[in-house]
Amino acid sequence: MRSGGRTTPMVTRHLAPGRLLKILPLIGRKGIWTEIVQLLNSRVLPIGLAKRMEKNPCPPDPFEMATAYWLSPAIYVTAKLGIADLLRNGPRSCVALADSAGSDAPSLFRLMRALSSVGIFSHLGRGRFALSRLAERLQTDAHGSLRAMLITIGETHYQACGNLLQSVQTGSPAFDTVFGAGPFDYLQQNVDAADAFNHAMTNVSSILAYAILMAYDFADVSSIVDIGGGQGKVLEKIVQFTPEITGAVFDTALTIERATQGLGNDARSMRCSYVIGDFFTSAPQGADAYLLCGVIHEWDDRRAIRILKNCRRAMAGKGRVLIVDIVLPDTDAVSFSKLLDLNLQGMTGGQERTRAEFGALLDAAGYKVKRIIPTMVPQSIIEAVPKYLE
Repeated sequence: MRSGGRTTPMVTRHLAPGRLLKILPLIGRKGIWTEIVQLLNSRVLPIGLAKRMEKNPCPPDPFEMATAYWLSPAIYVTAKLGIADLLRNGPRSCVALADSAGSDAPSLFRLMRALSSVGIFSHLGRGRFALSRLAERLQTDAHGSLRAMLITIGETHYQACGNLLQSVQTGSPAFDTVFGAGPFDYLQQNVDAADAFNHAMTNVSSILAYAILMAYDFADVSSIVDIGGGQGKVLEKIVQFTPEITGAVFDTALTIERATQGLGNDARSMRCSYVIGDFFTSAPQGADAYLLCGVIHEWDDRRAIRILKNCRRAMAGKGRVLIVDIVLPDTDAVSFSKLLDLNLQGMTGGQERTRAEFGALLDAAGYKVKRIIPTMVPQSIIEAVPKYLE
């Protein structure tokens, strides 16, 4: 399959046809086809943006790379001002947008013109702008919305990244120096930042959950604990499509308090419990599977091993861990995941890992890697069992 002139092998490599056939009838009955379409559009059928031909030649590649940071705050500003929401009902003049967003019209025009030049909005001429395909996901209520994520990146990641030199020189995350605390302690102390982060995680959770469900067969799992499960949206989707499973979301007191606000009494809520705790100390006892979705990559090896050992001590006799993280290529191939790894260095001191590094990490924690399953999103599922089950 081709998209944007490039071969796109994701469908054949990452989609398990059997799993898709099993959940398609449920998708239709539960009325969530729109979310699946969004997943397919954004992950399975990516559209590459062709470089636009301009009269002036492009700057040298190193210069273009070094000035790429000009784009990041520009996208953040439009997300923070809610510009995509203001364009939901059709094109508007920049003067009208500035009035609604409480901004200076000439300055906003220059921002919108710059972003339109890279395809994030559409400049219609005469100072009027419209949503582009890329800008649709900047809307607050869009399926898979990136607005909260971009606000989080702009207000925390961007500043930490600006102090990358310190991280490289000292081996310590720059975030702690910039904000006076580690990222998770900072979120506990700052309600607005925590709300933006939680909204960001919630917005991407449905897409990730569907990718997990289409790749992994939970037929022999009756109980699952989502370690560091946040708002519980990934586990909620898993339980929704696997009625035989009961689950528990395990996270800090403040996170669980926010997650349980407004919970209903439907079957999914009744089969999901919310447990307060510290995964560096312990994990809920007796589950068949312990899901670590975007957790292990946040930590260095020492702390990641501690989390994994706590899961191993807690799990049932034939239990397993399911780590959902990116697996870094161990070659010099171009991969965005290597930049994500660099971001983790400055943010938490964590890291993305290669297949070999996951093997060594899990071996040190008392596990053996059973298999690594690609998904339709960049993350893979690393399934590991205790060594005594070999």
